[in-house]
Amino acid sequence: MDLKLKDKTAFISGSTSGIGYAVAKILLREGMSVYINGRSQNSVDTAISQLKNEVTDASVSGIVADFNQPRQISKIFKTLSEVNVLINNVGIYSSSSFFATSVETWQEQFQVNVMSGVSLSKYYMEKMLHQNWGRILFISSECAYLVPTDMISYSATKAALHATSRGLAQLAKGTGVTSNVVFPGSTLSAGAKFFLQEKAAAEKKSVQTVEENFFRNERSNSLLQRFATTDEVATTIAYLCSPLSSATNGTIVKVDGGSSGGI
Repeated sequence: MDLKLKDKTAFISGSTSGIGYAVAKILLREGMSVYINGRSQNSVDTAISQLKNEVTDASVSGIVADFNQPRQISKIFKTLSEVNVLINNVGIYSSSSFFATSVETWQEQFQVNVMSGVSLSKYYMEKMLHQNWGRILFISSECAYLVPTDMISYSATKAALHATSRGLAQLAKGTGVTSNVVFPGSTLSAGAKFFLQEKAAAEKKSVQTVEENFFRNERSNSLLQRFATTDEVATTIAYLCSPLSSATNGTIVKVDGGSSGGI
């Protein structure tokens, strides 16, 4: 399907691996110019090289910026004055009890997970409104609904994205600019693979057994009963970047394998 994105420009925060990388690959295949982002020059350069190997004539560039350092965000604006599509994907998390999670950890996660999207949207959305077209996407998580007790701070940041996105959609009422949230479930990112391998080694079990036990015991409400691939999540995100998704605005699109329930 032609998503009608040729010659448009996208910026994806936190996109040297995982869902962000998978989205970049699809958008490049659709003929977009894509700017990826990571915290180190090495990670950005490696991802650009991989994307150019995977996508013929890929128009891909990179911007190094650590969103835990607010001053570094200005580097993005100096390099990229406007975009047609903004994907707020960057996110960090920790796993610890509520009582052991420090205030500093809460602040760091809100700075990276929430304020990055606030800062980027504030800068680029005005330009989108002037052009009367644009797409803003926030990548949330099933944790916003499930709220695992060892990830309360992370879950709170993801829930905050829902209100932010809805507010921006209302600001763009009657225009060609949309703002939506994509809500992935358990996804087989590099971090998830590492988690499975470490747990398998510690428990002296196969990775397959550990994954089956995870969905049996910790994500029993998942209807998919396996980790989604990053490509499965990325295809939905890519569609929402497209002019074809013009009637989808101010909402939450679930790609969670049915884990959050509801009708």
